[in-house]
Amino acid sequence: MTRAVTKPVARPVTGMLWIALAATLMSACGSGGGSAADDPTAGHEPGRAAQNAQPADVLAGPPAPGNPLAGKPFFVDSSGPAVVQVAQWEAQRKADADQIRKIADRPVALWIGGGSGAVDAKVDAIIGRAAAKGQLPILVAYNIPHRDCGNFSAGGAASADEYRAWIRSFAAGIKGRPAVVILEPDAVPHAVEGCADGPDRLALLADAVGVLKAAGSASVYIDAGHSHWITDVKRLASALQKAGVASADGFALNVSNFIVTSENLSYGNRVSDALGGKAHFVIDTSRNGAGPLPGTGDVNGGPRWCNPPGRLLGQAPTADTGQQRLDALLWIKRPGESDGACRPGEPEAGQWWPDYALDLAKRS
Repeated sequence: MTRAVTKPVARPVTGMLWIALAATLMSACGSGGGSAADDPTAGHEPGRAAQNAQPADVLAGPPAPGNPLAGKPFFVDSSGPAVVQVAQWEAQRKADADQIRKIADRPVALWIGGGSGAVDAKVDAIIGRAAAKGQLPILVAYNIPHRDCGNFSAGGAASADEYRAWIRSFAAGIKGRPAVVILEPDAVPHAVEGCADGPDRLALLADAVGVLKAAGSASVYIDAGHSHWITDVKRLASALQKAGVASADGFALNVSNFIVTSENLSYGNRVSDALGGKAHFVIDTSRNGAGPLPGTGDVNGGPRWCNPPGRLLGQAPTADTGQQRLDALLWIKRPGESDGACRPGEPEAGQWWPDYALDLAKRS
């Protein structure tokens, strides 16, 4: 995949700095306005990482009318790897444990792939834990055939029929309870680039949207890459239309990447304009607090988007964005989980990496 994302805890912007940021955003946007085995989450778009690091930016304000995520606290999983790490370090490494709490205490998405076990039971268990806490879970459905085009997060269903059965089992686990579903990171941008498992990938996604929305309680956002990937927004919008975005709640940007929020906001509004001006979207801010790693070329023999050093957590998840079409900032990539074994000694995609997590947290 071309993903790589974690979210930093952004510092508040006040005074003249906030005024300057607001002006920048207005100018940019114009008038528009699980387990590692099951859930590998690698970095997106090899060879296309953004080049210029930018300071963290913060969005704040009331949610727009009609935002389906407004007023709903997001699910904080008390059994995630960051929570386990805090417990392990609490006695002997308390200062480090306190740093990891910056991740453990935040709501992050739970990735659900193929793997072993019935997917409906997995979805049911997650939503059940969230419902018991009165919180809204963020789920990532990640099992498209020829997933990640065979890169670091390779896998997925073996056929279109297997995927159709899988997504129906996924939807069955929702059982009428509220949930957010981020649908198939990378699948649409890869289809635009011509890397897909046959000509029916977009039709599979459109079917998945219909199945998930028929559950009656899920907010569904189709992954659309990020602003440095598919730069032709008309081509991207056309693919999203074929993937069923009109029946979804919108699209998702920056999953597992590092592009700063203001740039994704501008890009998202452009994509929405190309879709007729009404499409909403969410942005992954999990690791975009310092922007992408600057420069060009590989780093120590691996792509720049994969486990880059010196990154920061981004703005905490919120639906209070103050933007008409931006429904939420979410931590979709799970901070501290590897983007892939891009260099010797690096964990496989989706595996918890304590040292990387600690570096993210300490810098944020």
